[in-house]
Amino acid sequence: MPISRRIFLAGCSSTAVAGLLPAMAHAAAPLSKFKSVGTGGFNHAAFDKILAGVVQPDAEGYNRVDYKGLKSRAAALAAYLASMQAASPSQFSKSGAMAFWINLYNAKTLAVVVERYPVASIKKINLGGGGLFGSGPWSANILTVEGQELSLDDIEHRILRALFGDPMLHYALNCASYSCPNLATSAFTAGNAEALMLAGAKDYINHKRGVTVEGSSITASKIYTWYSADFGGETRLKAHWLRFAAPEKQAAISAANAIAFDYDWRLNDV
Repeated sequence: MPISRRIFLAGCSSTAVAGLLPAMAHAAAPLSKFKSVGTGGFNHAAFDKILAGVVQPDAEGYNRVDYKGLKSRAAALAAYLASMQAASPSQFSKSGAMAFWINLYNAKTLAVVVERYPVASIKKINLGGGGLFGSGPWSANILTVEGQELSLDDIEHRILRALFGDPMLHYALNCASYSCPNLATSAFTAGNAEALMLAGAKDYINHKRGVTVEGSSITASKIYTWYSADFGGETRLKAHWLRFAAPEKQAAISAANAIAFDYDWRLNDV
């Protein structure tokens, strides 16, 4: 593992670590116009069908995506995205709105990739800005909802993180990369969102790309350093992992005393 891709925390103070974090890791100014004020929701059956056809879990609990197969479903995906952009999520219930924004982020990410597939990494898809990550599609305005032009960054940072404030959201969003938490095999809804995020956390933390322990050292996903504040700060990361780790992994995490962070941007395809 190349040393240049890792950030070490062993013995670092909170101030020193905070200085390593990109500014955009902190929640951006909220798009308050999208604060939920209603009781409605959205029918995600079309996305459910798409996900069931292209998301392929493997024996290790990792969900890969059949982008080649998704090409044959591109029209259905485009129609779903068009219907979402015609919706008024500010009039949904809070849980209904959260599910809407999660699905919109994930569906649009799939569309961005499949339109350019085959591609080695989503970071190779440069639409005019990569935001936090320097290159990629995340800061380009590629959606319009309730008359507001939006980027994927806007959905993640200015809507989901800023308006809902739930660190478990990090286990719901998928950036089409190997080191991302799983893309769920079904669409999020107001009724299943909590269960899907819980399953996503368990799958991620118990998989090597989320948290790996070798001897006294942990190598964790950079999600936990980019967004450490969402998890209560870097000193609370072990406590967070212990909540979801399997018993044998809990013991290993507890005994470790050094933490490094890494991220693999290869596409999460089959």
